[in-house]
Amino acid sequence: MKILVTGRNGQVGGALQHALVGLGEIVTLDRSQLDLSNLDAMREVIRTIRPNLIVNAAAYTAVDLAETDEALAYRINAEAPGVMAEEAKRLGASLIHYSTDYVYDGGKSGAWLETDATGPLSAYGRSKLAGEQAIAAVGLPHVILRTSWVYGLHGKNFLLTMLRLAQTRPELSIVNDQIGAPTWSVTIAEATASIIKKFPDLAAAEHVSGIYHLCSRGQTSWFGFAEKIFAHSLIQQKPKLHPITTADYPTPAVRPKNSVMNMDKFEQIFATLPTWDAALGNCLQRIPVEVPQLLKAN
Repeated sequence: MKILVTGRNGQVGGALQHALVGLGEIVTLDRSQLDLSNLDAMREVIRTIRPNLIVNAAAYTAVDLAETDEALAYRINAEAPGVMAEEAKRLGASLIHYSTDYVYDGGKSGAWLETDATGPLSAYGRSKLAGEQAIAAVGLPHVILRTSWVYGLHGKNFLLTMLRLAQTRPELSIVNDQIGAPTWSVTIAEATASIIKKFPDLAAAEHVSGIYHLCSRGQTSWFGFAEKIFAHSLIQQKPKLHPITTADYPTPAVRPKNSVMNMDKFEQIFATLPTWDAALGNCLQRIPVEVPQLLKAN
């Protein structure tokens, strides 16, 4: 089986390169090789590679910038996945695509179910929801994975931001009234591998197609996430943390207050997921002693 992975240099794309080893011929492409903003060129690349499965880990993820650049966010997050789905269907292939908790308005008191009504509050969220809808409209075998609060040892994310700021700031103010499940990019990649191992031919498993929540188990706030980062990390200078509200830290894009998602559907069909705290501990064990050198590279 030939598997095309987009977004090779991203957090999830990078982790997929390791997680998918042994599952087929893996072709990974970065933005210079597959530009999701150039739809015609993207079609040609897919037709040349002729994959059996596309795993789309590429996306426009600059949440706040999307508020003033919604056209580009929509092209990359909505139109491009639709084109991928069309080309995959043309080839008789399948598609695995990643979405986000931002498709919800955050107003629910409990964990979100896949069947709950969506209501994105931001341009980014609207673009990702439109991508889901574009894929579903094509009618090919597909799995859409909604995840949240993604972090890892590469790219731009909350974990690395905290470790970087700790080098120069003795105190940090962190939002404490937004809740969700921090999810390690490796968790996402390994869960994706479990899907492919169990259903190497999604076309032969029609009941599998659809939307799933894929996050770590449990929940916390950004403040709680920061506390655990410094509790687990080896750095000597740990800043004093102060909880603040969302109103104290305004951003161009509105974030959901509640991003906690129910993962029962995914676990019943594919694989068990780790708790966010356990995954974070495993992630931080991979950080070398020279933390500043790691952060300098990001």
